[in-house]
Amino acid sequence: MKHHVWEQVQEAAGAVRGRFPGKPRVGLVLGTGLGALAREIEAEATIPYGEIPGFSTSTVETHKGQFVLGRLAGCEVVAMEGRFHLYEGYSAAQITFPIRVMKELGCELLIVSNAAGGLNPHFSKGDIVVIEDHINLMGLNPLIGPNDERLGPRFPDLIEPYDRGFQDLALAVAREANVAAHRGVYVAVTGPNLETRAEYRFLRAIGADVVGMSTVPEVLTAVHAGLKVLGFSIVTDMCLPDALHPVQLEEIIAVANQAEGKLRSIVRGVLERSRF
Repeated sequence: MKHHVWEQVQEAAGAVRGRFPGKPRVGLVLGTGLGALAREIEAEATIPYGEIPGFSTSTVETHKGQFVLGRLAGCEVVAMEGRFHLYEGYSAAQITFPIRVMKELGCELLIVSNAAGGLNPHFSKGDIVVIEDHINLMGLNPLIGPNDERLGPRFPDLIEPYDRGFQDLALAVAREANVAAHRGVYVAVTGPNLETRAEYRFLRAIGADVVGMSTVPEVLTAVHAGLKVLGFSIVTDMCLPDALHPVQLEEIIAVANQAEGKLRSIVRGVLERSRF
C-alpha cells in the first residue's frame, strides 16, 4: 500500500502545478487559530480538496477544506485551509497525505497550529504556545507499514521534531509584539471527548503543557519527509483537574478567535525574517 503513496503524491502535485506555476517554500496547516490567515495570502490559486486527487474532505464546521497558494509576507506558500482529524474517522494516511504533497511541491518548512487545553498552571486562556516537543498518545503512527525510501527513511530521528531556530525566532517576534507566548510540550490524544480529571492529572504528570487532538500525525510525516517544523497551540481552555468546569465548543472557538490575531502576527513576523 505504502508503495502506491509516492505515485499518488506525484499525481496530486501534478494537479496542483497545473493550477499554480509557483514553487511554495512554506506549507501552512491553518488549524484553529490561523484560519483567517488564508485571507491575508495573496492567492494565485484556491483549489478545493475534492479537486485534488487523493485528498479527503473536511467535516469540521470551522474548517473550509481547500488548498490556498500564493504569497504571504514575501514568501511563496501553500496553505491547508482546514485539516483532517482522527476523530472524524479519517485514517492516519488520509490526514497526512497533504503534507507529502506540500513536500513534493517544494516546501522546506511546515507551520502548524491548533487549539489546545492548558495543563500548565502558569499558562492562561488565549496564550500562545510555541511547541518544543510532543508526546504521541493517539495510539497510531502514520509511518507504520512498508517504508518507501523515496518518501523518507525507515527510522526517522525525532531528537528535534520542532526546529529550535524557528522556535527562537517565533518567541522573539512574540516578545517584540508584547504577546504572551511560552515554549511547551504538546500531547496528542484522539478525542473527540475532552479528558477526565484523572487523565488531565496523568497528562500533566508525564510532562505535557497542552493537550489537543491533531498536529502530531502531520509533524511525524513532515519529519519523515525532511521538512523543518514550527508548531503553535492557542490555549483555549484551562484543564486544571482541581478547578475544572464544563467547556462549551462556542467558548473554545471564541477564545481562539480572540487569540488568532496574535498568532497571525507571529507567523507573519517569522516569515518576514526567514530566508524563505
